[in-house]
This record gives sequence, structure tokens and C-alpha cells, in this order.
Amino acid sequence: MVYLLFKLLHVVALVLFLGNITIGVFWVRHAARHRSPPRLADAMAGVIRGDRVFTLPAVMVIIASGGLAAWQGGWPVLRTGWIAWGVGLFVLSGLVFAALAPLQHRLRVLAAREGIGWEDCAPLLRRWNRIGIASLLPAWLALAAMVLKVPA
Repeated sequence: MVYLLFKLLHVVALVLFLGNITIGVFWVRHAARHRSPPRLADAMAGVIRGDRVFTLPAVMVIIASGGLAAWQGGWPVLRTGWIAWGVGLFVLSGLVFAALAPLQHRLRVLAAREGIGWEDCAPLLRRWNRIGIASLLPAWLALAAMVLKVPA
């Protein structure tokens, strides 16, 4: 029963984590459609706040509950392919996010400046999109590895 509680906590944290990072990309792209720096600044501020409120706490819970569930279930983390791959992809996602976070702040500050045009924001936003997708993809692949237990 303890194993199942850790597993439930792990899944709930994953839902919050993946939901927030995925919806963050959606809101920034939604704001970008208007080609309005103030809208972009507001969307980016929301993404940054969402990371603080949902993503980072979820990461802590994912790590703790996943480790405790593996321990409680008798799963050797590095010798169980699907867990090792899931952890590796999750770490890769986090490393890429480490490059994304400062970019989010720069973009929010730039877009909030008075007199800034869309053409001033666009190159940084394109870079944010590329890095954001590069962070998002391994997180979703980690989920797939864990749920499908691939590789076995």
C-alpha cells in the first residue's frame, strides 16, 4: 500500500509538471499571435510564475516520490531499463530547462520595455521556442518510457 501511495503522488506530480510546461508553451504562442510585446511580457510572466508555483515543486515531488516508490517496490533504479531511461530523459529535460529559464526572464524584461517593437522580441522568442520544445520533448518521452516500461 505504501508503494501505491508513493506511485500515486508521483503520477499527480507528473500531471502538474507536464501540464504546466506544456500549457506554458501554449500561452506564449497564443500571446505571440498578437505580435504585441506587452502581451508577450504578460504571458512570459505567467510562465515564470507557473514554473515557480507548479513546475519546480512538482520536480521535487517527482524526484522524492519516484525514488521512494522505486525503493519501496524493490526496483533497482539504474538496472531497470525503463526507470533509468525515464530518469535520464527527465534529467535531460531539466538541463535544457536550465538554459531556458534565464531566457524567459530576458524575454519578459525586453517585451515589457516601453517602445519595444515586435521585431525586437521575435529573435529571442524563436530561440525560446526551440529550447522550450527541446526541454518539453524529453519530459514527455520520459513519461512514455515509464508508462510503457520501455526498454524493459
